[in-house]
Amino acid sequence: MAIKIKPLADRVLVEPAAAETKTASGLYIPDSAKEKPQKGVVIAIGTGKKDEPMTVKVGDDVLYGKYSGTEITIEGKEYLIMREADIFAII
Repeated sequence: MAIKIKPLADRVLVEPAAAETKTASGLYIPDSAKEKPQKGVVIAIGTGKKDEPMTVKVGDDVLYGKYSGTEITIEGKEYLIMREADIFAII
C-alpha cells in the first residue's frame, strides 16, 4: 500500500526502525526503558530547495538525531517528518 503524502521542499518522511526489545545478553527491556530509535527508512521525499537537490532517495536506510523530526500517524502507522538536514548519514 502506497503512502498518499508528499513532503514539501527539503522535508523527508521516515519510518523509524523498531525499538530494541532485548539486550545483547538476553534481558528484555520494559516499554518504559526503551530508547527512541535513531535509524529508519525513507518513505517519501520532497522536491528539494531551489539550489539544493535532495541527496536521499526513497528506500534509503538513514541515521538521524535522537529528537529530530515531528511524529505523525498515517493509516495507523507511526512516521517522522523532518528536514533533510536532520539526517546524519545514509547507511
